[in-house]
Amino acid sequence: MIKVGLTGGIASGKSVVGEMFVRLGAQLVQSDEVAHSLREPGQAVYDKIVEAFGTGILNPDKTINRAKLAEAAFGASHRVAELNAIVHPAVIAYENKWMNEIGAGDPKAIAIIEAALILEAGAAERFDYLIVVTCREGQRVHRMARRLGISEEAAKAEVTRRMAAQWPDAEKIKAADFVIDNSGSMEETEQQVREVYAKIRSVDQN
Repeated sequence: MIKVGLTGGIASGKSVVGEMFVRLGAQLVQSDEVAHSLREPGQAVYDKIVEAFGTGILNPDKTINRAKLAEAAFGASHRVAELNAIVHPAVIAYENKWMNEIGAGDPKAIAIIEAALILEAGAAERFDYLIVVTCREGQRVHRMARRLGISEEAAKAEVTRRMAAQWPDAEKIKAADFVIDNSGSMEETEQQVREVYAKIRSVDQN
């Protein structure tokens, strides 16, 4: 089995690229979805987050309000590292277990973990290949505005805030085995994905 990390800056199009790999035959799990499931009531991660950040981040039904948690972590108190220290180890453990299960079921599988903070979390070593997705800065803002239904100005502030917790693209690219430029058309991105997938698959067959 080949283990692949798929990463990139905020709103670079990681999920779109991940879906393209899945259509070609890869297996994929999204770290955001894993983290979301681990933040559900009854999970150890949930208990640790509430203990650290207080009940003010909770919805009336006791689930974690993602916007309030983000404000608590990314806001003036600058507690991103504290939140990551709670969430990242649990997410990585889940993902490693998932990859092992995929490999046991299909030794020739390509298992992809899509995550924004692979490099920042020091978790790149567990992958055979690292793919970095990039795009132009203006595209990040436009995509964020469309995704959240907010103004371009508000989206620019949000992108700036989130990028502060991420490595710049130039540093991510230095660490990458493959780079996919998602600045052009969907067809152009898909062509790059097919080429990368073919290269990875060809290594697996040799």
